[in-house]
Amino acid sequence: MQLAAIVISLVTFVIGTALAARAALYIYKVVRTGAADSTRFGQPAQRVKTLATEFFGHTRMNRWGIVGIAHWFVAVGFFSLVLTIVNAFGQLFDADFDLPIIGHWMIWQLFVELLGTLTTLGILVLIVIRLMSLPSRSGRKSRFAGSIAWQAFYVEYTILGIGLCITMLRALEGALKGVDSYGPEHLVSYPLVSALSGLSHGTLENLIYLFAMLKICISFAWATTIGLNPSMGVAWHRFLGFFNIYFKREEDGGTALGALRPMTSNGQPIDFEDPADDAVFGVSQVEHFSWKGILDFSTCTECGRCQSQCPAWNTGKPLSPKLLIMSLREHAYGKAPYLLAGGGKDMEGEEQATPEQLKDVPAAALAEAERPLIGTAEESGVIDPDVLWSCTTCGACVEQCPVDIEHIDHIVDMRRYQVMIESNFPTEAGTMLKNLENKGNPWGMATKARLDWVKELKKETGIEVPVIGEDIDPAEVEYLYWVGCAGALEDRAKKTTKAFAELLHTAGVKFAILGKEETCTGDSPRRLGNEFLFQMLGAQNVETLNAALEDAPAKRIVATCPHCFNTIANEYPQLGGHFEVIHHTQLLQHLIDEGKLVPVNPVEGLITYHDPCYLGRHNKVYSPPREIMDKVPGLRQQEMHRHKERGFCCGAGGARMWMEERIGKRINTERVDEALSLNPDIVSTACPFCLVMLSDSVNGKKNEGAAKEHLKVVDVAQLLLDSVKATPPAEAEEQPATVDA
Repeated sequence: MQLAAIVISLVTFVIGTALAARAALYIYKVVRTGAADSTRFGQPAQRVKTLATEFFGHTRMNRWGIVGIAHWFVAVGFFSLVLTIVNAFGQLFDADFDLPIIGHWMIWQLFVELLGTLTTLGILVLIVIRLMSLPSRSGRKSRFAGSIAWQAFYVEYTILGIGLCITMLRALEGALKGVDSYGPEHLVSYPLVSALSGLSHGTLENLIYLFAMLKICISFAWATTIGLNPSMGVAWHRFLGFFNIYFKREEDGGTALGALRPMTSNGQPIDFEDPADDAVFGVSQVEHFSWKGILDFSTCTECGRCQSQCPAWNTGKPLSPKLLIMSLREHAYGKAPYLLAGGGKDMEGEEQATPEQLKDVPAAALAEAERPLIGTAEESGVIDPDVLWSCTTCGACVEQCPVDIEHIDHIVDMRRYQVMIESNFPTEAGTMLKNLENKGNPWGMATKARLDWVKELKKETGIEVPVIGEDIDPAEVEYLYWVGCAGALEDRAKKTTKAFAELLHTAGVKFAILGKEETCTGDSPRRLGNEFLFQMLGAQNVETLNAALEDAPAKRIVATCPHCFNTIANEYPQLGGHFEVIHHTQLLQHLIDEGKLVPVNPVEGLITYHDPCYLGRHNKVYSPPREIMDKVPGLRQQEMHRHKERGFCCGAGGARMWMEERIGKRINTERVDEALSLNPDIVSTACPFCLVMLSDSVNGKKNEGAAKEHLKVVDVAQLLLDSVKATPPAEAEEQPATVDA
C-alpha cells in the first residue's frame, strides 16, 4: 500500500507540476502578445496595499453576503493550507510524520483544524448556491448562464475532496497517536478520531498512506487539468487575480470608472493634432488590446456577477459582460499560436509574417486569426455588433468584478475603431454626431437657444442669471454653473436648471454661466467611440473655461448633469483642464447644512430615488441626494431593490440616449417597473438624461393605465425648491350659506 501510494503520488506530482508550469509560461507569453502599457507600474507600495486589502478583505466579494464569506475561507484556505500537501508527502514515507518546527505546534494544528473545516464548509456553500441557480432552471436570470459548467464544478469538487482529505488525515493522525479526549489540536475532528480509535495500528497507517495519496492526487490532477487548459479562467484566476488586481488601472486602488483612458497606440497617447503614420485607432484585432487587457480576459472566473447586474443582459439583449470577456479570451488563446509565431496583419490587411514563420502554426489558429473581431455570426465575428452597441457604460460590471476586469475600457476601445476607422455604428447616432460638429449640441439647436431658460426664469421669477465676463466679473463668482446641453435645451431638464438657479439665488450664492460660450462636453461622442470629436469639443471647452475663470478666486464649477460633471472633473485633466467640480446635489446639501436653504413646506408622498450611474457608480456620490430628501418635510423615502452600488441604469449612458432600443425590453421600462412596484407618488433623480428616460416610461405607463396619474418624475432640486419656496397664505374661501329646509 505504501509503495503504491508513493509511486502514484510522485508520478502525479511530476506530471501536474510540469504541465502547470508549462501552462503558466504559456499564459505569460499570450499576455505579452498584447500592446504595451507603461501606466501599470506606478506607486508599487499603494498597489501592494490595494492587493492585500482586496484579497484579505474580499472587498468586492463580501458585498454578496454569505457568498463572500464562503469564498474568503476557500481562497485563504487554498493558499495557507498548502503546507498540508507537504505534510502529506511526508506521511507517504512515515505515517507519524509532522512538519519540522511547526508540526507539533498547537496553534498550527488548531489552524489546520479550523481553516480546513471552514474551507470545506465554504466550498459546500458555493456548490449549493451554484446548484440552486443552474441555467437549466433559471435561464438568463442565472449569473452562471454561459459559464463553462464542467470546469466550475471540477474546481469546486476538487476543493471539496481536498478539504475532506485534510479532515480525514487529521482524524487518522489523532487515532494513531492515541488521542482520547477533546483538545485544540482536534477541536473538530475528535468525533472521527474516536470512531477510528478501535482500528489497528497497521490499518491506521495504511489509511494515512491512502488519504495522503488521495490528497496529493486530487491536487495534482487539478494541476494537470489546468496545465492542459491555460484558458481555464475559473481555475487560473486564483493565481492571475493577484496580478490583475495589482496592475489595475487606478494607482490609488479605485475602480476603472469615471474617466475613460486616453486613446493610445503602441502604448503611447495619440496626438490628435499630429498622429503618427502608424498610429492604431482603437482595437480591431485582439493583439491591439494592451497586455493588461489580455490579462483581464485570462483572469475572468466566469462568476457572472457582472452579468447579473448588467442592464442590457437583464432586459433580453445579447450583451453579457462575462460572455464578452470569455469570447475575447477564447479568441486570444485560439489565435495565440499564430501571434507567437510572428503572425499579424497591418492596417491594410497584409500578412507581416513569412510563410516559413507560419508553417508550423496549427490550422485552427490560422482560422482563428482570420476571424473579424467585430462581426455577425455569418461573418464569423468574435463579438457581434449588437453586443458592442448594447452597452450603456453604466459601470455595473466593473463595480462588481472581484478581480478588477476593466470591461468598459475594452468595449469603448472596440467602438473607437468601428466609429473612427470603419464608420460603422448605429445610424441614429450619426445625427447626434453631426449636430455636435455643426451646432455644439446633440439636438442641433441654435447656439442662442442656450439662453432661453434664462429669459424664462426672469419672466417667471424676476431672477437674472449673469453671464460670466459680460454681466459679472469673474472675481465675484463663487461658482460657475455648467448648465449642459440638456439643462439648457431640453424642456424637462430646463425645469431642473431653473429650480437650481433659483435655489442658488435664494441661498445668496454668487454664480454665473457661460451662456453661448458653452458647448457639449463630449461625453456621448467619447463613449460612442468618436475620440476625435471629444478631443475637439474638450479642447474648446478647456480653453473657454480657463479663460473665463482666469481671474476667479477658485476654478469652481457646479453641474446638474452627472455626465458633464464626470467629463469636466475626470477627463478634462487629460486635456490640461484642472477644475474643482461638484454636482448640484453636493452643493445643495452643503447649503442646507449651512442653513442657507431651509426646507419648510411639506412635500407629501412616498418617494423613491433613482441613482444616476455617472453620479453614483462612476463618482461615488450617493448620500447628498438622499440627505436633501431627508430634510424635506412630508417625504417618505423607500429604496428600490437595486440602488446605490447596485443601482439599475436608465438606459441613456454610453451614447444610448441617441440610439433606439430594438432588442428586448426597454431598459427605462424595466427601471420604472421596479419603481412602480413600490407604488410611489414621486420618482426622483439627479440627472437630466435619467429624467428624460424615466419620464418617457412613466408617461407610457400612464397611457396604459399602469401608473397613477399624479405620479411625477422630478429632479431633487425641484423637490427642494418646492419645500424652500415661501408659499403665500391661502385666503380663506367663503363657505356657501346653508338654508335649513
